[in-house]
Amino acid sequence: MKLEISDIQKIIPHRFPFLLIDRILECKPNEKLVAIKNVSINEHFFRGHFPDEQVMPGVLIIEAMAQAGCVYFYYSKNLQGKNLIYYLAKTEARFHHPVVPGDQLIIEVSTVKLLPKAGFVKCKALVGDKLMAEAEIGFGIKEA
Repeated sequence: MKLEISDIQKIIPHRFPFLLIDRILECKPNEKLVAIKNVSINEHFFRGHFPDEQVMPGVLIIEAMAQAGCVYFYYSKNLQGKNLIYYLAKTEARFHHPVVPGDQLIIEVSTVKLLPKAGFVKCKALVGDKLMAEAEIGFGIKEA
């Protein structure tokens, strides 16, 4: 299954400038999800991080992975039609290379453990075949 930005906005509450995934290229519930984030020079955070050598902040890479993980959880737990609030519970991350303007960040999500109202996912952020960052993210949900 593929999702466009309008589909993503029906699942997670984030909006510009904090919606950090642009498209879902592949979603196989309980198996994997692949999302993209197009990193543009026009991103608001590049004005201050850093003006002479723009680098996407690591915390926003983690946030993009967490947003992709929420979409993955939504479909894996068959929560269509429910209005949910997501809470970040735990993150362990490693950064390997900087993400810069012009990059297309490919985010891969897979299951570590999914519970009825919480989950742990493994995420990779790549540019092409190059691993930029990886994280294990835990989160919980409640109905709004």
